[in-house]
Amino acid sequence: MNGKASGRKPLVGITGRRFQLSLLASADPRYGKACMDSFMSAFATRIAQAGGVPVHLPYDADPADVCEWLSGVVITGGQDVHPDRWGGDASVVRGIDPRTDTQAHDPERDEYEFALTRAAIDRGIPLLGVCRGVQVLNVALGGTLIADLPPGPVPHLSQQGAPTDGDAEHVVTFEPGSTAARVFGPSMLTNSWHHQALDRCGTGLVVTGRILNDPVKRRPR
Repeated sequence: MNGKASGRKPLVGITGRRFQLSLLASADPRYGKACMDSFMSAFATRIAQAGGVPVHLPYDADPADVCEWLSGVVITGGQDVHPDRWGGDASVVRGIDPRTDTQAHDPERDEYEFALTRAAIDRGIPLLGVCRGVQVLNVALGGTLIADLPPGPVPHLSQQGAPTDGDAEHVVTFEPGSTAARVFGPSMLTNSWHHQALDRCGTGLVVTGRILNDPVKRRPR
């Protein structure tokens, strides 16, 4: 059952990450080994502003079960997808517990988000991938990644501080008739805050947004 079918506001699931409270400087040290689930609040805020009901999805929320209720899914950003999933160089994996290092590869998160992606696609539920989320979608459908973007004409901010409005903006041009073009028009300004990108498209994915001489920006299904 989804929002459209029931006449209720659509429920939109949002993924996050899990780590130990000890990573928070302000955490009570007595609970340092306890884990917490973390979600970027901007996703929930935007979904609510658009008329939806945001739902945070911990790893324990069975993908098949939650997709019986969701009208949309947002796979958010974070750690790199484990290279074993797409044939990348496994030597980059440091073997660090992802609960104690938010940059470490997180096989549990990979497992959850890949299962959620497949469940959403199988049920025809709209899915938005943001940064890592686009890479999850691509790899889940058999695509591959560029492991580390080389320097190029478009600045990528992965090794810098958080981008601000207007920082390192560049134009993305959308294919006429695509969903992105209907929503944003023929083009829009954005920035790139990542060090990986899509290489070979997964099955059923179509390129609809490009930056001149730079990797693909959007590949909705």
